[in-house]
Amino acid sequence: MTRHRVARYALRVASLAAALGLWQLLTSLKVDLWLRFSQFPTVTNVARAFADRVSGADYWTDLADSLTRILTGFALAAVLGVATGVLVARSRLAEDLLGPVLEVIRPIPAIALVPVAILLFPSNEQGIVFITCTAAFFPVLVSTRHSVRALTPVWEEAVRTMGGGRWRILASVVLPGALPGIFGGLSVGIGVSWICVISAEMISGQYGVGYRTWQDYTVVNYPGVFVGMVTIGVLGWLTSTAVELLGRRLTRWLPRTSYVPGGRIRAPRPGTPESPVPGGVPPKTETEEARDEHLV
Repeated sequence: MTRHRVARYALRVASLAAALGLWQLLTSLKVDLWLRFSQFPTVTNVARAFADRVSGADYWTDLADSLTRILTGFALAAVLGVATGVLVARSRLAEDLLGPVLEVIRPIPAIALVPVAILLFPSNEQGIVFITCTAAFFPVLVSTRHSVRALTPVWEEAVRTMGGGRWRILASVVLPGALPGIFGGLSVGIGVSWICVISAEMISGQYGVGYRTWQDYTVVNYPGVFVGMVTIGVLGWLTSTAVELLGRRLTRWLPRTSYVPGGRIRAPRPGTPESPVPGGVPPKTETEEARDEHLV
């Protein structure tokens, strides 16, 4: 691990420690200026509540239920969103038939479909999965549709000249070329899914992180509420990072562009392993190192 990477990790840890320290300071001193920090639990109170919650069985049951709902709904949304996005982008008939219906439904917040789910599905569990799926479906659909339409027609024409048919074009050109955009939609969709599944659990769920957070609020257990919030944040970060890492693994063949401001080639010191040698590997740039680390 290079010194540059160690410095970046240290900076991230320091920023998190500073935020927690500021939280502890403001709440322990009960600072009331414009924001009322006297109403907030301290970091130590939340930590004690978290330790008590983790030692019980209910916490892990809630965690398993929420993850099951998220993964089920998200998997359905990924399959349906990609398939529908490709179909609408590649077929004028499908666009004319499905486009108006999808565009009318798309602006409706998924959480507003809770009454529909209660009326439509025989169990709350199925309704929550439906809401989660709907929340992730439209980001995946829109991203896939735009990615497929943005593909250069030269690739498709090249496959046709070599005798490739419609399915060959789909497998060799459309899906690989649209993968970066598809995973962009999946990354957005998993975050929206967490927002909606927590809200659905608060309204109509039994067990789950959102259900437990709402129960803590109703009994004025504010440290428990913050335990739920922290759990939701960590789970959302982990699942979103997993989707992004998977996307980077599946699109390794794509050229990577620099997105880090001020990226420049780091001059190797003479005699170091990074110094270029005949037949060796060229040294990494600071931009490449930052790109490799940004998901960790």
